[in-house]
Amino acid sequence: MSPDTSDPDRPLPPPAAPGGPEPGAHPRPVAGPEAPGWSAGLPVPAGTPAAAPGADPLAWPAPDPGASGPATPDAGYVLFPDADRPARRPGRSIAVALGAAAALAALGVPLGLLWAAVAPDTPVVKTAAGAVYAQPQPEQPIAADGWFSMLGLGFGVLAALALWVLLRRSRGPAGLLAGVLGGLAAAPVAWQVGRRVGLSTYDRLLADAPVGRAFTKPADLRAGGVHWFLDVLPVPYGNLLLPAFAAAVTYTLLAGWSRWPSLRREPTPDLAWVPAAPPGGFPAAPPGVSWGPAGSPAPTAAPEPPAPGAAEPPRG
Repeated sequence: MSPDTSDPDRPLPPPAAPGGPEPGAHPRPVAGPEAPGWSAGLPVPAGTPAAAPGADPLAWPAPDPGASGPATPDAGYVLFPDADRPARRPGRSIAVALGAAAALAALGVPLGLLWAAVAPDTPVVKTAAGAVYAQPQPEQPIAADGWFSMLGLGFGVLAALALWVLLRRSRGPAGLLAGVLGGLAAAPVAWQVGRRVGLSTYDRLLADAPVGRAFTKPADLRAGGVHWFLDVLPVPYGNLLLPAFAAAVTYTLLAGWSRWPSLRREPTPDLAWVPAAPPGGFPAAPPGVSWGPAGSPAPTAAPEPPAPGAAEPPRG
């Protein structure tokens, strides 16, 4: 019978058996209790060809029988098990944060010495009423505030970077708390240390120098200070808040740009078993797995269309 036979002349296909595949459809292997030759509830062994009874081409490979641990459907495919992550203890995190804040407060001493070294002294003149500025509008007090602000911002940024790198296990709220508390404590320490450098000499000249004597006053802050809340708790204000502000912003940006949700380094998953998808096609099948039915021939190239004016093949 030729392929050109009309549809009415072609014999009808045999009727499908009840529960069987459709006529002309490729048989699909079954898995599970319906698969012949396999017991119900047992997985298909790894490496089973796709044409074998009970092998499902779309099923995951069975777990290795020699692997340790319970035989579960997800065995061998858990990338980051919770058991490998150490549990965080709030008490330990708070203790680490307070210790880091105390260390940052101690670093306020070299910060104050650096500020006293770079900030200019203000020239004054001794009068009967005390010391007055030698210039009508001196710029040295403004420069002292500016130097303290810039050094405070740099101190906060470096403190946040140090906390992020050194306290990897305490990344998160504990590290942020350490940076903020450390900045709030280091700024008043730096202010008091810096302003006292040369202060004893200034007080001595102010008391003993004759009227009209010119000397210098050590650097001090005019745009910041400390308020005492209920005469018990010191509350900094002004540019004394800049170290804590810089530490909080820098630490928050580091947490926002972190590639790990837990903010700590996590193992890289092994994605070697994932098949790569070719451009514009389906992903390649893993070894031993076939995406199509067994025994199906490879598709052949479509016949070229007849040239214009070519004779048609005979029918019948």
